[in-house]
Amino acid sequence: MYPVWEVPGLTAGGVLALIATFHILPSHLSVSAMWLNLYLESKAYREERPDLLEFVRKYSRMLLIFAYVFGSITGVGIWFSASAAAPRALSGLIHNYVWGWATEWCFFLIEVAGIFTYYYTFDKVDRKTHLKIGWIFALGSWTTMVVIVGILTFMLTPGRWLVTGGFFDGFFNQTYWPQLFLRTTGMFAIAASYAVAVASRFKDERTRADVVRIASVWGLAGLVLGTACFFWYRASLPEAARATFDVLLTPGLTKGMWVPIVLMAAYFAFLRLRPLAAGFTPALLAIAVLFVSIFSFERARELIRKPYLMPQFMYSNQIIGGDLPAKGVSSETAAMNEKGILRFAPFVPDGLREVTDANRLEAGRMVALIECSACHTLSPKGLRPLPQRVSSLGFTDAESMAAFIDGLGSYPFMPPFVGTETEKKALAEYLVSISK
Repeated sequence: MYPVWEVPGLTAGGVLALIATFHILPSHLSVSAMWLNLYLESKAYREERPDLLEFVRKYSRMLLIFAYVFGSITGVGIWFSASAAAPRALSGLIHNYVWGWATEWCFFLIEVAGIFTYYYTFDKVDRKTHLKIGWIFALGSWTTMVVIVGILTFMLTPGRWLVTGGFFDGFFNQTYWPQLFLRTTGMFAIAASYAVAVASRFKDERTRADVVRIASVWGLAGLVLGTACFFWYRASLPEAARATFDVLLTPGLTKGMWVPIVLMAAYFAFLRLRPLAAGFTPALLAIAVLFVSIFSFERARELIRKPYLMPQFMYSNQIIGGDLPAKGVSSETAAMNEKGILRFAPFVPDGLREVTDANRLEAGRMVALIECSACHTLSPKGLRPLPQRVSSLGFTDAESMAAFIDGLGSYPFMPPFVGTETEKKALAEYLVSISK
């Protein structure tokens, strides 16, 4: 267990979520854009359309710069922030899927080499060769998604891995195929949005109209198929995850998921009919609207994992709460309840390892940092602030607060309190003190 990374007002998980959500735009664009490029490049060769080839060239340049500069930066940001926010969970993923990550990185190298080769060989190799380079890039890029989705879905539905500890038992879990197809179809809406933005800068009306019409069809198809795959994905979730989804899905988050989808569908339908109405500023706004939907969907996906980082195994505060005999790992809760969380956690100041009358509030804050700060801020304002939550419950004394803490495990989205009775009382006193 590493030191707790406290981010006032946002939480460490919030930082990770923001970086990871933005990363979806360049990463999913890198997977999907080349498929549109290949279609348009083939069409340009068949119809002898140098103007379409010029669009493909500029779209490829945008892909190279946006996806492989911003995408690479945010990709590194995900690893960096994850290693600070949830090091034990990341360690578990690496230990279980090191060869999965290695496979993904091999195909990522194909991506990086592929986009540079594709872009810089325009007019330097024959048509068939150039298309083959594009196909290698497109298939290699999609394969990175095939691998990553297995690891992402494992963190929600580990399946038989909890019994066997097997690589493929966790990888091909019950939500793998629905989420793979959800991301695959949804990525075409992202590709279409960026294609419209690039096409809107073309002065030639024929080029602009043709590209926008084609892109709008790709966008509509991606939205419709993606919506169908979402309901398939939701039906594949375990009953407990669906119940958590229904409880924690706020009206605002629901609107954030579906209103942008409706707006984007209307936007693509309008452009299909009026392609020359496409403008650069509206295209950027459309990408922003699409980002709102992506953020909301990703937020909802994270919510249904509560109270775990890895279901039935590791809680959201990185405490191991389940046995995994296949890996030789046992639950830590019994030892922590006996010895105390402050004695168990290695990065606790020596003066706080034992609760005393002199350090009670400070020790209570340390317990809150270890057990609560993954999801709640300790400041008055921010992401799920504890002072407001405690105040809204109406607890004004440590005894009633301690009784509430006792029952945390009965909530489907809250991990149980782990620690000694003395630590629980210290936490209760601290929570009451910050709620006043």
